[in-house]
Amino acid sequence: MAEVVEVGPHRLIGEIVRLYGDRAATQVYEDTTGLRPGQEVWGSGMPLSVELGPGLLGTIFDGVQRRLEVIRDTSNQYIQKGVHVTPLDRGTKWHFCPTATQGQQLRPGGIIGTVQETEVIEHRVMLPPTIGGLLEWIADEGDYTIDDMIAKVSGRKGPVEITLSHRWPVRTQRPYGEKMGPRTPLITGLRVVDMLFPLAKGGAVAVPGGFGTGKTLIQHSLAKWCDADIIVFIGCGERGNEITDMLIEFPSLTDPRSGKSMMQRSTIIANTSNMPVAAREASIYTGITLAEYYRDMGYDVAVLADSTSRWAEALRELSGRMEEMPADEGFPAYLPSRLAQFYERAGLVRTQDGRVGSVTTIGSVSPPGGDFSEPVTQHTRRFVRCFWALDRQLANARHYPAVGWLDSYSDYTQDMADWWHENVADDWLALRNEIMELLLREARLQHIVRLVGPDVLPDSQKIVLETCTLLKNAFLQQSAFDPEDMYSVAQKQVKMLRIIVTFYRKGLENIRRGATMVRLKRIKVYRDILRMKSEVPNDRPELLDDIQRKLDRALDQMGAVYGESHETPPA
Repeated sequence: MAEVVEVGPHRLIGEIVRLYGDRAATQVYEDTTGLRPGQEVWGSGMPLSVELGPGLLGTIFDGVQRRLEVIRDTSNQYIQKGVHVTPLDRGTKWHFCPTATQGQQLRPGGIIGTVQETEVIEHRVMLPPTIGGLLEWIADEGDYTIDDMIAKVSGRKGPVEITLSHRWPVRTQRPYGEKMGPRTPLITGLRVVDMLFPLAKGGAVAVPGGFGTGKTLIQHSLAKWCDADIIVFIGCGERGNEITDMLIEFPSLTDPRSGKSMMQRSTIIANTSNMPVAAREASIYTGITLAEYYRDMGYDVAVLADSTSRWAEALRELSGRMEEMPADEGFPAYLPSRLAQFYERAGLVRTQDGRVGSVTTIGSVSPPGGDFSEPVTQHTRRFVRCFWALDRQLANARHYPAVGWLDSYSDYTQDMADWWHENVADDWLALRNEIMELLLREARLQHIVRLVGPDVLPDSQKIVLETCTLLKNAFLQQSAFDPEDMYSVAQKQVKMLRIIVTFYRKGLENIRRGATMVRLKRIKVYRDILRMKSEVPNDRPELLDDIQRKLDRALDQMGAVYGESHETPPA
């Protein structure tokens, strides 16, 4: 089972998926047109595996780790049948710097040296996860190809030669020492995410949304701005024009962390909807295995899968070909277990050698018609602790990111409170909870407004609507074309949210003293609040303190005019 084979005169790549006595059923990762009975099949003796070593970053692969740029140079613009390309370049020489010493006892996965893979990422050469022992010999510093022997380790079964690369089966999770609980947020620069629905490093999130709601837009924004060390982007079954745009634009992006190209710390798995469906099913596992490899080096890796619905559709098609009993909407009965196997490979771990690394999985879901009750979305919710539901009405109103605050949630909020308290602000959780309560109250008030209009509401309820309108326009909505607004540092986000909450708290207090909503909106600092997301640069968040002082002064003066209230202000 699961052995990789080559089929027919073109030696098409396939995989054994079922055994019938002395017969084997094979799914082929390429077009099988022209195959006929009686043609030969060659076995490889190993499961579907990827080659792991220097050269992964900056490269674009297909679902079975063939380099698409090399295929383009050898077979023009179309992938020809039976094209065989080595995953890593055999001719490139890498400058190896040993860090282990001869006679040292090494654990499985231990680091024996380093290679500067790109200008921004140091590749840590590790022993394979199943090999450990006494280091009998290690090569001197110098230039080596990935096939050259650089070390020899005496393992349990005798001496083992170590090279710069090794292979690992994609459907097998790489071992680790300990999985730890979430403790640090993945800062994305998207205010609706970081402040309302935070994602932990090592966490998993689903991003469901119908056509045109901005799933790919969020994925690209996260790839550029999130504070992960390595980005693995999996384009799984998306339209060819979307993948093409991404392949053209992504290498031209400038990494805000280093000023270099984003490709220097990224790798892309490109599998369009017109590629063979079997390779689409394999692409998810290929991407997550590459991520685990860099996690074992001690890096924080973000896996962006777009979209898992297309992967599930590939499972359904393959299941139908094998005449398996269908379950909900034709999907195979094992769909939940396959989704669990994928999302559970995320996590913050301590490696076998004691380093700490993480894999954060961000999987978009494309429910037909935007129906979140369909099987892929529902089963995915069971295995993730964070859910960013994209809202069609927000997208139609050009409110991006279109993350709906009523349907989204994050179970990482309490876990992240200590980090925000220690590193940014001790009132982050209180601000976040208060603003979420206001958004829920605003949704209930909108039902009344639609029936009888806003004029019948008292000012104590109008300020809820006004605060939420201010929150949506001045905080939640971000422009990808504004150099200051496309990304917000954590300090700027908290200060902005504190200003809006102060407007509500003190404004409500003044209304209870006799002030009007019209008077509140006429304060001069109100215009500054509307423009603060674009006018305050990320490297000078202290400018928001001036807006905070102006707001406090204006509302305190208003309160002094109207005198003391006889009502108790809200807690």
